[in-house]
Amino acid sequence: MFCHGWNDISFHGSNQIPTPHIDSLAYSGIILNNYYVSPICTPTRGALMSGYHPIHTGLQESVIVGAQPYGLPLNFTIMPQWLGKLGYRSHMVGKWHLGFFKSEYTPTRRGFESYLGYYQGCGDYYDHTYEANEAFFGYDFRCNASLDYSALGQYSTTLFTNRAVDIINQHNAEEPLFLYLPYQAVHSGNLPSGNPLQAPSSYINRHPHIHNKQRKDFAGMVAALDDGVGAVVDALKKKGLYENSILMFTTDNGGPANGFDGNAASNFPLRGVKATLWEGGVRGVGFVHSPILQKSGYVSEQLLHVCDWLPTFYSAAGGNPSDLGGTDGFDMWNMLSSNGKPVRKELLHNISPGRRSGAIRVGEYKLLVGGVNMNWDGWYPPYQVTEDSSRLYYDNPAAKNALFKELTETSDRRLTAVRKQMNVTFGSAVKVNCGPKPANASTNCDPRQSACLYHIPSDPCEYNNIAATNQGVVSTLTDRLDHYLSTMVPPANKPEDPKGNPILNNGAWVSWLD
Repeated sequence: MFCHGWNDISFHGSNQIPTPHIDSLAYSGIILNNYYVSPICTPTRGALMSGYHPIHTGLQESVIVGAQPYGLPLNFTIMPQWLGKLGYRSHMVGKWHLGFFKSEYTPTRRGFESYLGYYQGCGDYYDHTYEANEAFFGYDFRCNASLDYSALGQYSTTLFTNRAVDIINQHNAEEPLFLYLPYQAVHSGNLPSGNPLQAPSSYINRHPHIHNKQRKDFAGMVAALDDGVGAVVDALKKKGLYENSILMFTTDNGGPANGFDGNAASNFPLRGVKATLWEGGVRGVGFVHSPILQKSGYVSEQLLHVCDWLPTFYSAAGGNPSDLGGTDGFDMWNMLSSNGKPVRKELLHNISPGRRSGAIRVGEYKLLVGGVNMNWDGWYPPYQVTEDSSRLYYDNPAAKNALFKELTETSDRRLTAVRKQMNVTFGSAVKVNCGPKPANASTNCDPRQSACLYHIPSDPCEYNNIAATNQGVVSTLTDRLDHYLSTMVPPANKPEDPKGNPILNNGAWVSWLD
């Protein structure tokens, strides 16, 4: 799981950042073009692991921050525990972010037999500290349940790749393996005091065509991740595990674009950013790749949600999804494997009681209501020129159109050269086609005043609010939203506990309520 924006992957048409290893898997697998996640990471991870929507786990409101004493509730059996019933050996490498205030909430107590990574939502890529705020700051890196200071000074993407490769190399090939590898990249690092975008210079320097420092650093982070994906796949092939493997790539949420969280991701041409209910916040970068698929090499337009992965993987592993009980997810394995008829007809994006907002997709229509974030509701092209920061090239007089055209052409040549070096066949980029942008695109919707309605297949960039002329559809979707509201559990969020401050725990983030 990553924090990729829609426009940060070259199989979506990004001409700035080549991702040849990821592209190769995506084009020869199934590119998920109608796949949705939550707008932020804790809810998405909880849905992936449990198969339940965040409104049913209490994780629908914000993310776990610092010393907040809550997590994915223990009454939910999660993916490694279910797969363990089928004989799988389960290992985890990377970001947890589902609670650690008591040790029973941590990975090695919830079905993973080994763990290397960090408990919090972000951190420094080299010194592995996490800054919840300027008063709550400490070390956060573990091998299994123990603090691991040997990681100091080592880049997390490299650490996680090496550990994943070691797990594959040491695995008994006669037993099934579940490897959960949620990289830290390309999430922001520490804020407000740290450096949010970090990568080795060797990766940053691969992108001389990008003149903007933030975007170049971000591109370096993506490149390191892409190499990591390539190394893991190579290890699977050398071990003889690849031919019977299923590889799934997913983002946590939409990209933090245009400086959101100090980041330089891009969801363009989609609207909005991470932490919003616009398509740029919830439409997920994702694909499935597996030699055991009946059909592959296609673009899936079927509707999928992140909570579908548990029943889908359980089914693919030979289990009966009915054993999972009443999860919110659907078994999509047969549909994906055969490019079959859609299983889902609707999905809930979220209901946030604290912000009194919500969004739902039913069929081809999407409804937004309430206090939807209107501060980050724009369409943000990627940083490119030096002057891009708080203002982008398209409204920045200092950034000349001729210069941008020149840099874009250089980017195109760079992408073509990298793909040629890979010596593999790549398909055509899967791009979003928005059509003309009307002059009132930014002003024709304010869900704080009245519900907004979009027809997503014809208007994926959410230019045209059609609520006024489709009140029957608005009424139908409002009823469905009310139905989900009636099933929602209260948010599990807790205020910060001063006892969890690392200053009281030898400078580290620990399970302080054990």
